[in-house]
Amino acid sequence: MLANAALAVMWIGLTCYALFGGADFGAGLWDLLAGGTMRGRAPRRLIEHSIGPVWEANHVWLIFVVVMLWTDFSPVFAAVMSTLYIPLTLTALGIIARGAAFAFRKASSEVWQQRLFGGFFALSSVITPYFLGSVAGALASGRVPPGLAKGDLVTSWLNPTSALGGVLAVLTCGYLAAVYLTGDASRAGEPDLSAYFRRRALVIGVVTGAVALAGVAVLHADAPGLFHGLTHRALPLVLLSALLGAVSLTLLLRTRLTLVRITAAAAVAAILWSWGVAQYPLMLPPSVTVQDTASQPSALGATLGALAVGAVLLVPSLLWLYALFQLRLAPEHPRDGR
Repeated sequence: MLANAALAVMWIGLTCYALFGGADFGAGLWDLLAGGTMRGRAPRRLIEHSIGPVWEANHVWLIFVVVMLWTDFSPVFAAVMSTLYIPLTLTALGIIARGAAFAFRKASSEVWQQRLFGGFFALSSVITPYFLGSVAGALASGRVPPGLAKGDLVTSWLNPTSALGGVLAVLTCGYLAAVYLTGDASRAGEPDLSAYFRRRALVIGVVTGAVALAGVAVLHADAPGLFHGLTHRALPLVLLSALLGAVSLTLLLRTRLTLVRITAAAAVAAILWSWGVAQYPLMLPPSVTVQDTASQPSALGATLGALAVGAVLLVPSLLWLYALFQLRLAPEHPRDGR
C-alpha cells in the first residue's frame, strides 16, 4: 500500500515537471525557430518574459522525482542510472547549459554574445527533452534490466521506442509552450503575437497527434508489452487524451485561450498517466514489479511523512509564485537577443 502511494506521488511530481518544466523547454524550441534578429525579436522577448520568473523553480519537480526514486525504489534507481548514464548525463549537461545560456544571454550587451548564448539556450532546450523521452522509451520497452549496468549502454536508448519517446517529448513540450505563450501574449495586450503562437500551437498539435498515431505501429513492433497495456488497461486514458487534444485544437481555433490551457495540460497529463497505467505494476519490464523494488515500509512511511510536511511550505510557495507571474503586466522591451 505504501509503495503504491509513493509511486503515485512520484508520478504526480513527474506530471508537474512535464507540464511546467516541459513548457519551458518548449519555449526554447520556439526561440530556436523564431528567425533572425528582427523577425524573432518579439517572440523571443515574450519567451524571455514568460519563463524568466519560473524556469529555475520548475526543476524542483525533477529533483523531487529523482530523490523519490532513489529513496523508495533504490534498485530501479541503480539500474536506470547505470544502464542509461549516457542519455542522463547528456540531459544533465543540457539542463546546465540551458540555464547558464539563458542567464548569460539576458546579461549580455553585445549582439554576437546574445546570438551565441541564445543558440546554446535554444538547442539545449530541444536536446534535453529528447534525451528524457529516450530514457522513458528505454524503460517502457523493457531495455533496463535489474542490476548495475546490466543493459546495453547504447541500444538501451538508441532504439525505435526511445526515438519515438524523444520526438514526442520535444513535440509535446513545444505544444504546451505554444499554448501557454498564446495566452501570455493575449494578456500582455499583444494580439499579433498571440495569433503568431496560436498558429504554431495548431500546427504542432496536429503534428504531435500524427506522430502519436504513427507511433502505435512502432510500439506494436518494438514494445509489445507496452502496446498491449495501452490498448487494454490504459485505453480509456489514451482515448481521453485524444479527445482532450481534439478539444484543445477546437478551442484554439475559437480563441478560447483560458480554457485551452487546461485542456492541453490535461491531454498531456493523460498521455503520461496512460503509460503508467499500461506498465503497472512493473517498474522494470518485463518482470520486476513495484513490490520487488520498494524500500521497507518504515522508509516509505518516513518519506511520505516528510513530503507531507514539506508540501505545506513548497506547494503554496509555488502557487504564489505562479500567481504573481500571471498578474504581471505586459513585458518589457529589452535588448534584442540573437
